[in-house]
Amino acid sequence: MTSAVHPFDPLGPREISKAAAIVKSHFLNIKLNFRVITLKEPPKGEMLPFLDRESLGRAWGDRPARCARVQVIIESKQSANQLFELIVNLDKSAVISKQHLEGKHSYIDSSYMREVEEACMADERVKAEIETLNLPPGATVCIEPWAYATDGMNDMSERTTMCWFYLRMLDNPDANYYAYPLDVCAEVSEKLQVTKVYRLPSSADQRIHNESLPFDRSRIHSAEASEYHPDLRPPPRTTTKPYNIVQPEGPSFQSKGNFLTWEKWSLRVGFNYREGLTLHDIRYDGRSLFYRLSLAEMFVPYGDPRCPYPRKGAFDLGNDGAGINANNLRLGCDCLGYIKYFDGWHNTSQGEPLKMPNVVCCHEQDDGILWKHTNFRTENAVVTRSRILVLQTIITVSNYEYIFAFHLGQDASIHYEVRATGILSTCPINISDKVPPYGTVVAPGVLAPYHQHLFSLRIDPAIDGHANSLLVEESHPMPVDNPAIHNPFGVGYVTKSKVIEQEQGLDLDFTKGRVFKIINERKTNPITGTPVGFKILPVYSQMLLSSPGSFHSKRSEFGSHAIWVTRYQDDELFPSGQHTMQSLGGDGIASAIAGRRGGALGESLVRDQDIVVWHTFGSTHNPRIEDWPVMPSEKMVVGLKPVNFFTGNPGLDVAVSTQERNRSVLVENQPKEPSASCCMSKL
Repeated sequence: MTSAVHPFDPLGPREISKAAAIVKSHFLNIKLNFRVITLKEPPKGEMLPFLDRESLGRAWGDRPARCARVQVIIESKQSANQLFELIVNLDKSAVISKQHLEGKHSYIDSSYMREVEEACMADERVKAEIETLNLPPGATVCIEPWAYATDGMNDMSERTTMCWFYLRMLDNPDANYYAYPLDVCAEVSEKLQVTKVYRLPSSADQRIHNESLPFDRSRIHSAEASEYHPDLRPPPRTTTKPYNIVQPEGPSFQSKGNFLTWEKWSLRVGFNYREGLTLHDIRYDGRSLFYRLSLAEMFVPYGDPRCPYPRKGAFDLGNDGAGINANNLRLGCDCLGYIKYFDGWHNTSQGEPLKMPNVVCCHEQDDGILWKHTNFRTENAVVTRSRILVLQTIITVSNYEYIFAFHLGQDASIHYEVRATGILSTCPINISDKVPPYGTVVAPGVLAPYHQHLFSLRIDPAIDGHANSLLVEESHPMPVDNPAIHNPFGVGYVTKSKVIEQEQGLDLDFTKGRVFKIINERKTNPITGTPVGFKILPVYSQMLLSSPGSFHSKRSEFGSHAIWVTRYQDDELFPSGQHTMQSLGGDGIASAIAGRRGGALGESLVRDQDIVVWHTFGSTHNPRIEDWPVMPSEKMVVGLKPVNFFTGNPGLDVAVSTQERNRSVLVENQPKEPSASCCMSKL
């Protein structure tokens, strides 16, 4: 491959085609279903010398091998399908490893789900069950296939799909079918055979049954109450005026391929089928901060205890893929201002490159005041507004949308913002029955079950180098009436710190102001005399509510602690393991830590080592009626902020704000004030 391709760049269309051709030649005369053709990132041990040369402006020299990770399925009508993973060296046009992933399953894809839906609708038992519903004229049955979340009741060696049934009451493809969940359910095998058809419980005391009951037409309600699409609603409000963003000199960022610079920042933008947006080799003013940042996993377990609802437990990255489900972002809608788009590339089932346009948008935003002070003696005010660089991607996973965005600040801070929106996943409930204690009624006969959204942000630090430590700092009040400690007024407090020695999971504690700092003990701040570092500004969240013995808990080990620290391992990217589809547990972060503990080579030691920090955060979503029919976005923000990394405020050199530069406009019906600039000296 051409040497102009950076080792962190995602695979391009030619590389995808080449990888597919190499794999096809390896499996001669065998029909392959290509599931994944993606970049296998080089080992960090090979990347670090390369990045050091690059940061010094030297020639690249020997570049790490350009490799692709390829997964294919060999389908069989007589026996179980076989999933293989191959590592392909694109420089040498050779397969360098091959593994049969026995008992593992690939991610969900839309084409297979359409086949599941068609097979389900064509099944005679399903047709007969729908007939017994006696549905209103003109209504259309919709099926939403979901991955089967392991519950211990079925054999997981072959893939099973759950089919949830809904009703679209209006003759419009955008009508909200979640407003009419039906009590019919079916299970479909990997061979596209319907294996079970049954009725769902429609009350707290009811269980799965086979009693054929007609659709309750008293559930039919006005479109205005449950439709969100503008074509199906009354006219929108007219009070909102246009809002235009103007940058007369253009944006402040520059890009060359996937290399991006802005203010004092430099980084490389990555994108893959599973994680979606990733950031690499992140530096500020030439100093190394992070080797890699990514959302590593997301688990959405539902809290309805009635079978089969525990099978609703979605790994939206491991099962579905943030990259595969990324939206084609639109100007003026998903991103405002002066926009730079990054495209992604995936593959078809035949191994052909598939372009995914505009999956990441890059733009600047005003973020309020960065810093300000008014000298009360002179009344001179100095104010600097904050500008941030936003890298954003949006995914749609069935009913939900998630907006993921990295915000880079002029003060060297990074914030990772998650917004959840979309439509609640619903199930039927009898109108006359008492509402179960694990859901909210949002429309007649419509229950929105309680559920959680748990995210894992993977932080691969490089704080002035790759030998880092995790420090836990707490604030404690000083003792009172202790003659050895001077605290006569009882107001003093101190910090107590501990450096973590071994891999483990840790919890937040707001009662002690517990702070997690990633530090470099080999680099000391010349003013504070403490190690340079960055601190995590966490999202205080409830951890996984499922019982420790449940499959939900076994499969999502990361959900038991808010902070995890591990020793860096190549290819250890996902806290619930590489393969989450119908997983049984034991492949997650806690199991990996337990497996390394006590190793002869000290594999679990994390002090002054190449470490990875994982932050679990999210939302315990107990729906409200205001979340219906479409949910206003719920925002969660994780921060990474320098702590004793610099010798002062890194944003001090940002130009002060002036009216001459920013050109704000006074609303005409307001009394006019003198037009003096907000920040001009009065001396």
